[in-house]
Amino acid sequence: MTAPEPIAEDLVLLFTALAANTQAQVTAEIAKAGFGDLRPSDGYLVQHLQQGPQTIGELATKLGITAQGVSKTVIEMERKGYVSRTPSSGDQRKRVVELTERGWEAIHASRKARAHVNRELRAILGSGARAFLDQVHHLAETTGALTELTERRLRP
Repeated sequence: MTAPEPIAEDLVLLFTALAANTQAQVTAEIAKAGFGDLRPSDGYLVQHLQQGPQTIGELATKLGITAQGVSKTVIEMERKGYVSRTPSSGDQRKRVVELTERGWEAIHASRKARAHVNRELRAILGSGARAFLDQVHHLAETTGALTELTERRLRP
């Protein structure tokens, strides 16, 4: 049996820790902007609603979870004012979900918070930021993670 790889050499653990830390920073900034009732997992749903109204079934398929799971999240987000549900014009049994003005404001707050955290990280990296970013981009592209991100197929 070989000794476990030191944490300093474990890219998976380092990326996991960095992701958790930066997500916590973004979440804190979003809360300061007045959206403290949003959870990071809500962002997966919101990503699909930026493309326009979606039915519960469409969202469930895109998120890879049950329609009941999506409905629960949508009801909670509707109660908080981020989304609205209306009957589908083609089928009154179906509900169409869309972002409200508050939902769009939360998206803008999230983008602003991520930009702030990005600036802080680049400042820490200094002159090596470009080379590091190129390497991370290469990893994301080679592993398929970039495609998952850009095609909005990341799963909660």
